[in-house]
Amino acid sequence: MTPSANWRKLYPFPSHYLTLPEARYHYVDEGSGQPLLMVHGNPTWSFYWRNIITEFRDNYRTIAVDHIGCGLSDKPQDYEYRLARHIENLVTLIDTLDLHDITLLAHDWGGAIGLGAALARPDRFKRLVLFNTAAFPPPFCPLRIRVCRIPLLGPWIVRQFNAFARPALSMATEKPERFTPEVCAGLIAPYDNYHNRIATARFVQDIPLSRSHPTYAVLEEIEKQLPTLAHLPIQLIWGSKDWCFRLECLERFQQIWPDAQTTLFDDAGHYVVEDAIEKIQPILRDFLQTESTSHQVGTPQ
Repeated sequence: MTPSANWRKLYPFPSHYLTLPEARYHYVDEGSGQPLLMVHGNPTWSFYWRNIITEFRDNYRTIAVDHIGCGLSDKPQDYEYRLARHIENLVTLIDTLDLHDITLLAHDWGGAIGLGAALARPDRFKRLVLFNTAAFPPPFCPLRIRVCRIPLLGPWIVRQFNAFARPALSMATEKPERFTPEVCAGLIAPYDNYHNRIATARFVQDIPLSRSHPTYAVLEEIEKQLPTLAHLPIQLIWGSKDWCFRLECLERFQQIWPDAQTTLFDDAGHYVVEDAIEKIQPILRDFLQTESTSHQVGTPQ
């Protein structure tokens, strides 16, 4: 990958900002109609959703946020980088834009953030689409993430050497040929120096591995309330080769929402939207026609 690779041609969207008390919150807002609200995880940003934005903006209002510290949002160094704050920011955006009939599309940490917002504003959400994510206290923590959590050393490695976003360019995909210089440059563009990698490190530190962690109770409460969303059409899309959000996470959602549609890609990894975009787009197109009274159980692919 060359730092000068022209990733902007893949992400030609005008920037929009919501001014919060401590930082500016960046988002893409393309098209009109029912909103598709896209919520990324760590270490991605709204660039991750570029192909879905381009495909659906002619018929829907496609909105993709950048969490504070991520993407083109501000990156304050003294900020409460916690799950509860990210949920609060997303709810503020939903209220400010007065969004209704929202279809949530969420990946990685975006699952907990997006579902947290859906539980806070249930009357505003119409459908849920989850990609390799979780919204409950983690049932496991992979060794390669635990290394990034070693006190002092872990955050320094992540911020000094980009040792989270950069390795993900190869570790989070099963289709390396799709990660062209432009795609790689785009995925890591906002995380180009120590200062700008603050949220990448803080998201890792916010993984609650014990009940004493402040985010544990937030995730526990989200999980407790997830059944209240069961009346919505729900689509679960999973890359089975994900070493982080493994199939145990998918199975947990299936237990909570037994009527959810499920599509499993055996040849995709954690960055499932990158690995399987041409298969995901028609699934989404069909799913967006479903209403709350027409749940059907999908067939894994």
